[in-house]
Amino acid sequence: MSNLVIVESPAKAKTIKKYLGSDYEVVASMGHIRDLVKSRLSVDIKNNFTPRYEIIKGKEDLVKNLKKLAKDSDFVYLATDPDREGEAISWHLAYILGLSPEVKNRIEFNEITKSGVTKGMASPRSIDLDLVDAQQARRILDRLVGYKLSPFISQKIRRGLSAGRVQSVTVRIIVDREEEIRKFKPEEYWSIDAKFSPQGSRRVFTASLYGNEKGKLKISSKEEADKIYNDVKDAEFVITKVKNGTRKKSPAPPFITSTLQQEASRKLGFQSKRTMRVAQELYEGIDLEGFGATGLITYMRTDSLRVSNVAVESVTSYIKSQFGDKYLPSKPRFFKSRSNAQDGHEAIRPASMDFPPDTVKDSLTSDQYKLYKLIWNRFVASQMAECVQKTTQADIVGNGYIFKASGYRVDFDGFTCLYTESKDEEEKKSTELPPLEKNMTAKVKSIIPNQHFTQPPARYTEASLIKTLEENGIGRPSTYAATISTITSREYVKREGKSLVPTELGEVSVKLMKERFPKIVNVKFTAQMENELDLVEEGKENWVELLDNFYDDFDKTLKKAKAEMEGVKIQLKEDETDIICEKCGRKMVVKVGRYGKFIACPGYPECKNVKKYVEKTGVKCPKCGGDVIVKHTKSKRIFYGCSNYPECGFVSWNEPVNERCPQCGEILYKKKGKKPTVFCAKEGCGYSKTIKDSENN
Repeated sequence: MSNLVIVESPAKAKTIKKYLGSDYEVVASMGHIRDLVKSRLSVDIKNNFTPRYEIIKGKEDLVKNLKKLAKDSDFVYLATDPDREGEAISWHLAYILGLSPEVKNRIEFNEITKSGVTKGMASPRSIDLDLVDAQQARRILDRLVGYKLSPFISQKIRRGLSAGRVQSVTVRIIVDREEEIRKFKPEEYWSIDAKFSPQGSRRVFTASLYGNEKGKLKISSKEEADKIYNDVKDAEFVITKVKNGTRKKSPAPPFITSTLQQEASRKLGFQSKRTMRVAQELYEGIDLEGFGATGLITYMRTDSLRVSNVAVESVTSYIKSQFGDKYLPSKPRFFKSRSNAQDGHEAIRPASMDFPPDTVKDSLTSDQYKLYKLIWNRFVASQMAECVQKTTQADIVGNGYIFKASGYRVDFDGFTCLYTESKDEEEKKSTELPPLEKNMTAKVKSIIPNQHFTQPPARYTEASLIKTLEENGIGRPSTYAATISTITSREYVKREGKSLVPTELGEVSVKLMKERFPKIVNVKFTAQMENELDLVEEGKENWVELLDNFYDDFDKTLKKAKAEMEGVKIQLKEDETDIICEKCGRKMVVKVGRYGKFIACPGYPECKNVKKYVEKTGVKCPKCGGDVIVKHTKSKRIFYGCSNYPECGFVSWNEPVNERCPQCGEILYKKKGKKPTVFCAKEGCGYSKTIKDSENN
């Protein structure tokens, strides 16, 4: 008997083939094979938003081969990814291959292991048309917004711009934060820190001024701080209260898509796109030495914290053997997912506890190893015992002023011996206090007033932006990486170190959208649309009615904006350059054409002078003294070269900086990553230094 199994990627096909054996042919569709026609709207609005699909260009031969294989097979299984997108791909495959969507040929693999594949093959079902409708509604919704709104934005601001349902509100969130920062007015405040030694001890501990017998004190000026300093500098201090306690810290739950992206950003310096690419590789299968193609993690697009009982039993045995019984909690942990989470898949975890990261390190790339170890440690720690800390809090009083000290010592490290979750904002460090007792005197070692100013909210990083998108219900975890990639590549947002900063283009676009299309950039409205798409997936809402309700208002708003802004063109300051047009004397501007950016005279059509757009780095070529400029390969990868090419052949993948090596005098280069560095490329030199965030802009 001949069976055909169609998956999405060759790596996944290779892994699954190993488990299914010779009776099965496993092939890849290479993702989507059919989509909306690219060159036009491809949605018949008047006919219930009927979509017009076509075979994706370049996949004609692939489709022809799939049809032949399907015809020659006794049965065809559709095993695309277990989510909305995968369901839609299976639906398109069924249509192309002439398969009935009612036939039970749709299978899902939550993990690409022998047990996962066996379980999936044993439970075929028919295609879930509610899932397909939800994906189709999202695709059409995004096409309507993109194809109707983008031409308007391009006409009013700059050619080649795009507007998107999720990307526009994401840019708005970043722009709103930048406006908060600009409007922020710092306020002065003071703190007073003291160092004490308890009676009969040489150990020193730190305490901070809390207040006096009337309550907490707010110190707003140097004069107030100086008065308190003079009141306490010669005072006798007594410990009036000591409170000892126990604090227990519980581990974080295993990863879901959003938390994986956040933690990989904080701990590994990975951008979300990179995280998802590597996670996909780990899920689809790695060629492990001695084992062949093996899936190492469960499906990585999930917002559920559910973990199977089998996986819990397996990790419990692992913890017992590696750490001992005392590192196990009294009973296994089960974490509660958010109320709007889709519970179709487990949390992200190792597919098997048989492959600890260090045992398979030689079979993995550096990125694969780092991410797999992160997923492994987080999952194992989630089922380990709590960390137990002994805490001490003390009040030290002198001349009516109360200083407070707090500290802890770890009584039992528990899960923290393996893993601790990173935070966007660093927690205040607390150290262990010496033994303290009530009525004990304390000798002052130093008292220091410190001036501070309140700080504006921090700019978004990828991690904090993803957290905000998730909290507000914007998009879905599987879309975050693509959304951030889009808004940066289209120059609405730029990266400064780890921060995401809006460009003038981003701010002007958001201003126009807020004035003319307030719903499109409204956080609550966008979240509501996501909820309605979820209702379509659950079979509780009709996808055509959803689109109809949205489009009626959207179309009226667009027509009104076009009428009221006829002939209006918004000029960007950042488009202007310092280059003077040699033909008419005007300052030339950056324009965007079909083939990218170019420099042109703003006097067109009277003056048609144009020049090639060159992005300078501000660094001089180490070979000839020319300008080092940014260049791109055919695949759009950035590299750096001399503007005097081909006379000068200087090129570098790493960005040169305006700094010379203190050891050999050669030019230094910047290397990005979790800890950005500048280094000397001269053979045998070896000089490098870490760049601080303030320098890495």
